[in-house]
Amino acid sequence: MLGRRSFLALSGAAVAVAVGASGAIAGGGTPVVASGTGRRAGALAGSLSSHPKPGGHGGPGHGASAQRSAVAFLQAAADAYPTLNTGPRLAQSYADELGLFSTAFVYDNALAILALLADGRRASLATAKALGDGLVYAQEHDPAFDDGRLRQGYNVGPYTFYDGNPQPYGFVLPDGNANIGWQFGFLGTAVGDMAWPGLALAQLYGATRERRYRDAAVRIGEWITTNTWSTKPLGGFSFGVDGADNPVPNGSTEHNIDCIAFFAILRTITRDKKWTKAAAHARAFVDRMWSRADGWFWTGTNDGIEINRSPVPLDPATWSWLALRERKYAGALDWAGRALATTDDAAAATSQLPDGERISGVTFSTASLTSTAQYNGITVHPQGVWLEGTGQLATSLADRCGRGDERSVRALLGQIRHAQDVLGVGQHLGGVEVSGGVVAASSLLDTGFGFGYFQVQHVGATSWFVFASTGTNPMRWGGLR
Repeated sequence: MLGRRSFLALSGAAVAVAVGASGAIAGGGTPVVASGTGRRAGALAGSLSSHPKPGGHGGPGHGASAQRSAVAFLQAAADAYPTLNTGPRLAQSYADELGLFSTAFVYDNALAILALLADGRRASLATAKALGDGLVYAQEHDPAFDDGRLRQGYNVGPYTFYDGNPQPYGFVLPDGNANIGWQFGFLGTAVGDMAWPGLALAQLYGATRERRYRDAAVRIGEWITTNTWSTKPLGGFSFGVDGADNPVPNGSTEHNIDCIAFFAILRTITRDKKWTKAAAHARAFVDRMWSRADGWFWTGTNDGIEINRSPVPLDPATWSWLALRERKYAGALDWAGRALATTDDAAAATSQLPDGERISGVTFSTASLTSTAQYNGITVHPQGVWLEGTGQLATSLADRCGRGDERSVRALLGQIRHAQDVLGVGQHLGGVEVSGGVVAASSLLDTGFGFGYFQVQHVGATSWFVFASTGTNPMRWGGLR
């Protein structure tokens, strides 16, 4: 199975790196606030709060200060190459230290737009519009296609590749085309990598009422339904296409959850009933992936016929609540908080935490907890904390607001704030030192889907922290303040 935002296996990219990803392969329901489901989540909060950390996280004013710092990091990522990207642009996804140079993943940029809208300040809205304009520009200026697609990633600043090949341009090439991420092979188009930008553009339309954002979101929806509507037994929407435009037959639970949320919002802003049908098609797939006996969602399918049952990832649990808000699936959050909980302790042999540090949260999947994989010669840490996923869980629990959830959210946010304070110090965007971003992982971890996450400041992880801090739901119309 491929990671959701990782086309490394398809593209043949030789460098083992972490990419802008969550990784589940796999009609919005009536909003219901779950009650009586917070008992096990409360147990998670207890386990987190039993490990006090230095630094005073959670103190008076610390939350607001941490949120402002996170937003400043998102703005710095958007403005990393100011002399080259003076108009529509995209944000660099990771600090330079990861080695992906100026790569801007569309998933991360969608999250950044939504997080900036959640922040709500005028400067944040201006940056959200610049990134939204970047997505629209990429859609309208692809060098090979004019069908509404977005690529997995783009280049937004100059660098010299590992083989000595220079990439001297910003987001817009001299011929006017968008600078697609060809050197790493980030050329494919995945359904989830379309649905999230669609969500961001639709929400940006809601905030500005500028039709270009709605029109671009509609084009994204039409690309998904035209190119990935599966007629195989499990139904739903397939994975997407690779960089050579070949269909990828896999089906992702997470992708289809993304589609449910996206199509529901398209129905709202266009009043076109076709989006209700499309959401129902995605919903049928998601329902088939639910394991009632286990309280989790299966990953998805490799062929549209058989369910892939291993490993079991986090994000279908968190995003299913944000998209559906249905009582029957609410227990997936409790499963995630219990089964994927982990504590990274600097005393462990494979931990990369500074001496004396300890951070708790959740990891990526069931496979992450036992992996002994290596990336770039470094052995993964099975107890590494996935900070993006920890933000997802905090966001989902805050939205669910069940018994014990508030306590869990406070504990999770405290852990993320502490990671924001002590990890990623001295890292850079476009060669300029930055701070305030949340690293992707407390220590190198393996997702179980063929890629890893590193201790590098990340737009995606930072954005989920902002959602949790503001108590917003990026997957629902009206969920952003």
